[in-house]
Amino acid sequence: MTVIECRELTKSYRKKHALHNLTFSIERNTITGLIGRNGAGKTTLLKIIAGFYKQTSGEILVFGEKPFNNLKVSQNMIFIDDQIIFPPALSLSDILVEAGRFYPNWDMTIAKGLFDYFSLDPKQYHQNLSKGMKSTFNAIIGIAARVPLTIFDEPTTGMDAAVRKDFYRALLKDYLEHPRTILLSSHHLNEVEDLLEHILLIDEGEKRLHMTVDDLKQYAIAVSGPENLIDEWALGKEILYKKQVGAYGKYVVLKNDFTDEMLTQAKQKGLQITAVSAEDVCMYMTNKRKGGVDDVFSKR
Repeated sequence: MTVIECRELTKSYRKKHALHNLTFSIERNTITGLIGRNGAGKTTLLKIIAGFYKQTSGEILVFGEKPFNNLKVSQNMIFIDDQIIFPPALSLSDILVEAGRFYPNWDMTIAKGLFDYFSLDPKQYHQNLSKGMKSTFNAIIGIAARVPLTIFDEPTTGMDAAVRKDFYRALLKDYLEHPRTILLSSHHLNEVEDLLEHILLIDEGEKRLHMTVDDLKQYAIAVSGPENLIDEWALGKEILYKKQVGAYGKYVVLKNDFTDEMLTQAKQKGLQITAVSAEDVCMYMTNKRKGGVDDVFSKR
């Protein structure tokens, strides 16, 4: 079953496209990572899916309906980010109680368990928390609500590394016990890679990739060796990244359209073939230049 369907989705502010002709679908009970650099359009897309914003053109369906100001979508969705606001008169423990009254699938045992684990003070107020503790409390709400569509927009802002790891583990364990559709945006793929099933990579409002994490790990290869051999072997291939190595060496990242036989031939010529991480593929795909920052200094 398809939960989210986008066809040529565009969102414009004056003459600038925040999103441009996005077409993709998200299936039920999957965890999808929305990956992109800062300013890529991730938040805009998530808020359109949540029904907060209305697209400029194109079509979007969530649970088979247009999400903007849609009660059905609102009832079956939760949106967690670092801007979420709770009633200032309620303490943290009061918020948990009210959340239990609001969300039909709310699990108070999980909520209180995580609340205690992360050492939150039940008498504290949300507006008085540090940035990291706010994000931690917000994440607990997102996990314990167990709604059919859970959206996390950069949910770990302000968390330290240990808390981030614990959050991702808690989310995965709860998802495995209670599957639902989860969208999680991040510009740090290495932290969430083991959690995700699919990757949707956007850059400047346009879709660059949408595939499984396993396919993304096989998307590119790195080749290094003498520059003349690299240039000969990579001729006509799609280069994602390249840099000089020493006086006569070169390192290039290529889209992996090669057969095993072709890779064997490359190794026989003295070239080194290595894998490229999923995070590096995303970085190279959204890089505005094929070289690195070292090129700036080499041109002085």
